[in-house]
Amino acid sequence: MTMKSVTRPRDVVLVVDDSPEALSFLTDALEEAGVTVLVALDGRKALALLEQVTPDVILMDAIMPGLDGFETCRQLKRSSQVAHVPVIFMTGLTETEHILKGFAAGGVDYVTKPIVAETLIARMYAHLANARVAQSTRAALDVTGRTLLAANHRGEVLWCTPQTTRMLEAAFGPSAADGHATGVSLPEEARRWLADRQAGGAGRKPDSVVIATLADGRRLRLSPVGQTGPDEILLQLAEESGAGEDRLLKDKLSLTPREAEVLMWVANGKPNRDIAEILGLSPRTVDKHLEQIYAKLGVENRAAAAAMAVRALNGR
Repeated sequence: MTMKSVTRPRDVVLVVDDSPEALSFLTDALEEAGVTVLVALDGRKALALLEQVTPDVILMDAIMPGLDGFETCRQLKRSSQVAHVPVIFMTGLTETEHILKGFAAGGVDYVTKPIVAETLIARMYAHLANARVAQSTRAALDVTGRTLLAANHRGEVLWCTPQTTRMLEAAFGPSAADGHATGVSLPEEARRWLADRQAGGAGRKPDSVVIATLADGRRLRLSPVGQTGPDEILLQLAEESGAGEDRLLKDKLSLTPREAEVLMWVANGKPNRDIAEILGLSPRTVDKHLEQIYAKLGVENRAAAAAMAVRALNGR
């Protein structure tokens, strides 16, 4: 039995340039390299095209009439559909301030005009490979249920896994959850929390912050995972049970508010370390709360305490 050969789909490149000569040159060079080429003569046409198709990489002229390449890049990076697509600027500007402006807008690289086709294509494929590795990693994290996002110290989202994007969209709407986008800000309470953590220094204990309460009472809570770059903080977004459950346990089982919160998470199967991160406590403090809970409920272990909590919640 013979195996059928598998044809790899052609890479799709969007070229944005207001010069017909430049477009013709780049189209010929890219198509000769086996690439499918899409073209747009200005930034607005590029953004309209990106609503219909997602290319693998974007080659962007920096200086164009109307919406220039920098602003076009900033706007496309606000769309979760295309924000992960690498943008390479093509420019005759070589001053440091313009190069930095391109990176700040969300570009991954720049090439100076006149363009050398071989150099451009080599750099394009290098960034395309990196982008695919990043996408695969985030997809793998998503499959394993890791609801992660990265933000800088100003609270601007750098990237997040698809599942995290869906959770943020459920809370704030699509415009607030452009998952992979740079420059999209977390809610104000999350930004204040990040600023407080930064001011507290490296010795500050792990804590967390509730950033939204959904219509059904569920809450979204951010917890720190670690520092992954000079200005990149990895965070985990967790979905908590309905806000009324801890109050119900408090009233039915005569617990303090904090004991009720701890027991609620025990009943939801969370280990002490996760409970500590969710509630902004140390694991030792969670242990102490559990000792008090066992004593008040007259039980000897967490399984029995969890069973009592479930009975109390089911009997509401």
